[in-house]
Amino acid sequence: MLLALAALPAAASGAATSGADSAAEPSGRVLVFSKTAGFRHDSIPDGIAAIEELGAQGGFAVDATEDGAAFTSDNLARYDAVVFLSTTGDVLDAAQQSAFEGYVKAGGGYAGVHAAADTEYDWPFYEGLAGAYFQSHPAIQQATVDVEDRANPATAHLAPTWERTDEWYNYRTNPRERVRVLATLDESSYQGGGMGEDHPISWCQEYQGGRAFYTGFGHTKESYADPAFRQHLLGGIRYATGAAHADCRPEQGYRPLFDGTSTDGWKQAGPGAFTLDTSSGTLTSTGGMGMLWYEASELHSYSLKLDWKMAGDDNSGVFVGFPASDDPWSAVDNGYEVQIDATDTPDRTTGSVYGFQSADLAKRDAALNPPGEWNTYEIRVQGERLRIWLNGVKINDYTNRDPVRSLRQGYVGIQNHGDGDEVSFRDIRVKELPAKGGGHHNHHDG
Repeated sequence: MLLALAALPAAASGAATSGADSAAEPSGRVLVFSKTAGFRHDSIPDGIAAIEELGAQGGFAVDATEDGAAFTSDNLARYDAVVFLSTTGDVLDAAQQSAFEGYVKAGGGYAGVHAAADTEYDWPFYEGLAGAYFQSHPAIQQATVDVEDRANPATAHLAPTWERTDEWYNYRTNPRERVRVLATLDESSYQGGGMGEDHPISWCQEYQGGRAFYTGFGHTKESYADPAFRQHLLGGIRYATGAAHADCRPEQGYRPLFDGTSTDGWKQAGPGAFTLDTSSGTLTSTGGMGMLWYEASELHSYSLKLDWKMAGDDNSGVFVGFPASDDPWSAVDNGYEVQIDATDTPDRTTGSVYGFQSADLAKRDAALNPPGEWNTYEIRVQGERLRIWLNGVKINDYTNRDPVRSLRQGYVGIQNHGDGDEVSFRDIRVKELPAKGGGHHNHHDG
């Protein structure tokens, strides 16, 4: 049955006109497209209903269609993202494809669900957008999903491993070099895997001006009643619409300093502490002012990535380039702090090099997730140059000119600022880089 494109109410895309709750006044709009020219999934109606319910929860209106005529420049411009829900085969003509390409290049969002990878095999733009094409699948069965990125809004709620039953796709290519892989399949946990030890099943990317999210989950009707999958889908759609931010640049070559299981190699300096919760893989600050520093190795030229979340208006930071010491003030006086603080002066708020240089506040504000949601820092040190990315957006570029504070060697640590300042950290990892600024270690990182 074809679902007609809903007419846009006059006030739907405008500002709120009354004091009703946000669910009644959506701030965004999503188009769900589920046209099939090949196999048709009987879970499509469940998927549409689930996305409509998620929209009411997440503050976006939902229109559903199976009519390619909805793909015109003027109509697509009304939407923050388009969800391809188990589409199959050739579903758009040349003019409709052109309109959708223009939409994505103008900053539109795409969320592909399951058979969205079994779609438009003769359209190179779409292959890049989806990330990979479907190749084959075994019978529906339980498998273990390994969650790689636990800061992304689609996966932050999940444990490091997720046991679920679905139809598991093998893809024609591995997209890892082009996308940020969010989760992979453990092929030893089920029968019929065809990609080996690295089998991505969900990913995200910035693509030709737009945002793209794909999940291989969602074959079964039961998926759309599963709270964990529904949250995964909602997070992916929120990324695609731009309502939530994430670092979706490709990431390879990092080694863990803190993987969520222990604090081996770390040492507390000064008062206070960090509480380790292995069930969620987090370190959370309590008391202070102190610092937990990685004493196992000194770093020289590197990219440090870590995920962090504030509970509210809290204070913490990441120290780099300081000498070994059990006195946290040594790090303050001899190194640099990349600040985490919701409300302070520009040179002492999130993304600043504390006391030395404010972040680009417009870029910072546009990339920042609010308290209660995870953010990702990349702190890149090469020579005396210190650059900071927040959720994949470069927000600070500072050059040290003080020989006492040289960045060419030193340790790294995370701050526990004081009573009432509750900041959590996850997945602290590092990659060694060439010594000079710039370099060609990873052309994706810009």
